[in-house]
Amino acid sequence: MKKLSVLIMAVILSVTFIPKSEAALSETTTESALTSKNSASVARLYEIKAMDKSNLSSVERKDLRKEVRSIRKDLGPGIYISAGALIIIIILLIILL
Repeated sequence: MKKLSVLIMAVILSVTFIPKSEAALSETTTESALTSKNSASVARLYEIKAMDKSNLSSVERKDLRKEVRSIRKDLGPGIYISAGALIIIIILLIILL
């Protein structure tokens, strides 16, 4: 029974992590370009947040809102953890603790 559980965990780990590592290899070249663009976008968001918007007209405020929405859309969502990886993390935590 113990051999079977070890085998199942090995299969799950290999299925979960092997495709991710191959995708990571292809994304490393574009990662540096995306990071500089993202940092500039985040800097612009902080700049807009620090602005004094009380003296702006409604049209200018509307343009700022549109710009913030477009930057947030370009940045995309946060970090996602797949269901398989989450289950493995939980199982490992249960086993180790």
